[in-house]
Amino acid sequence: MRIPRLYSPQLLPLEQIITLEAAASHYIGKVLRMQEKQEVIIFNGLAEQVSAHITSISKKYVCVFVNSYLPGPPASSLHTHLGQVMSRGERMDYAIQKATELGVNEITPLFSNRCEVKLDAARQAKRLTHWQQIAISACEQSGRIDIPHIYPPTLLNDWLEHTQAQSKLVLHPHQTQPLASQDTPASCALLIGPEGGLTDQEVEQAQAQGYTGLNLGPRILRTETAPLAALTLLQYVWGDL
Repeated sequence: MRIPRLYSPQLLPLEQIITLEAAASHYIGKVLRMQEKQEVIIFNGLAEQVSAHITSISKKYVCVFVNSYLPGPPASSLHTHLGQVMSRGERMDYAIQKATELGVNEITPLFSNRCEVKLDAARQAKRLTHWQQIAISACEQSGRIDIPHIYPPTLLNDWLEHTQAQSKLVLHPHQTQPLASQDTPASCALLIGPEGGLTDQEVEQAQAQGYTGLNLGPRILRTETAPLAALTLLQYVWGDL
């Protein structure tokens, strides 16, 4: 049986009993229905990952004894920042989940001219919490010990102006430069447009900020599929795939 692997945002001191935070405790006690003495793996998003065993389970909290530190997979040599124009329903969840599995370091949801998502301040905060949980769950599944940072939704123009990276790419079929012909960067900003695509003016604004086109072939990809394909390509050419 595979040992459950869970996130708990706290220090993980060796050879001590710690009380897991509410979400991890609920999952161990109520969802998995684990018992005392069973083993778990805990990571905290601060580059710490430990092997532990359950010492007690109550209605609200689970306590574990930290046995030993466990090495996690090394982070990719390529630092990636995904600027993803928001889409409706579960499509944005899918994009964040798969981007996390592929090692993305930062994600900024974006508003653009053709973005159909409208969020007030309260809904933005709620969606941000939801997206962060999607990323955490993807880290639990994929073995990552670092969690990508998800920024609050931002206007496309502001993101283009303030995002810094050695390589800047916009998914666009024209004026492209093959990745293999470019020097390997340490960081890359990747812009993915909405379902209706970026407008010509938005592409020009991106190019004015140093973005070059990235072409993923003759087929038109959905907005939630595009980051999966693009990040896979970037990690293969410049990263750790």
